[in-house]
Amino acid sequence: MACFYEGERMIDLHEILDRMNQNQRINYDKILQKMIKNWQKQGIRPQILLHSCCAPCSTYTLEYLTKYADVTIYYANSNIHPRDEYKRREYVQQKFITDFNKKTNNNVSFIAAPYEPQQYFEAVRGLEKEPEGGQRCKACFSYRLDLVAAKAVELGFDYFGSALTISPHKDSQVVNQVGIDVQNFYTTKYLPSDFKKNNGYRRSVEMCKEYDVYRQCYCGCIFAAKAQGIDLPQIRKEARAFMKGKDAVKEFPDIKFVYHDEVKE
Repeated sequence: MACFYEGERMIDLHEILDRMNQNQRINYDKILQKMIKNWQKQGIRPQILLHSCCAPCSTYTLEYLTKYADVTIYYANSNIHPRDEYKRREYVQQKFITDFNKKTNNNVSFIAAPYEPQQYFEAVRGLEKEPEGGQRCKACFSYRLDLVAAKAVELGFDYFGSALTISPHKDSQVVNQVGIDVQNFYTTKYLPSDFKKNNGYRRSVEMCKEYDVYRQCYCGCIFAAKAQGIDLPQIRKEARAFMKGKDAVKEFPDIKFVYHDEVKE
């Protein structure tokens, strides 16, 4: 069950949900703030595996969370189409983490999930014609957060969460509910959030300018791209040109997450 600690008493998030009106929106930002106060009271810095769909979403999210926790970004986004665009966003994500670490003296790590678009298509089968923000998006959130939770258990992280809630185009209520539901199947805790609060989204835009971060024009999936009239062949051409001569493995070795059974060279 999703829970957080307040003093010595463990508060079950489901108990809070049950006491609220069915249509009442939950302030997940306040819940996260209470969790952070508890971490500070206990003198701990939890290990968080944070899903990020792109560098822009991770900007303010990392600036905020790294004050209180050790964060590893998990780039698990097989929904992104085409493959060349996926690679461009993965590269930009790693570059931002590297630049962020150098500027702030943090030690954010990075893990990339395999690019398996067929698994994404299976996850949203039958929902292809859903409007953006509808059931297809919810299924996509569930598919990706399930991957993050499983990896968090495998690697022993205290929490798993997502930077998706910083986007004004994503319903944080839906993202958080999916995260809570996913947690029920794993021995790890979901990190509730609404990173767009407290001017989080505005700060993310500022940070993209400060760090010269590429900001994409569509969320990633082929369905949303077609609905928006995105020129995918042009996106592919631009992404290939962007990636020419770039090698993230060689350029950003310091941010690679080192598994317990690995030895650094």
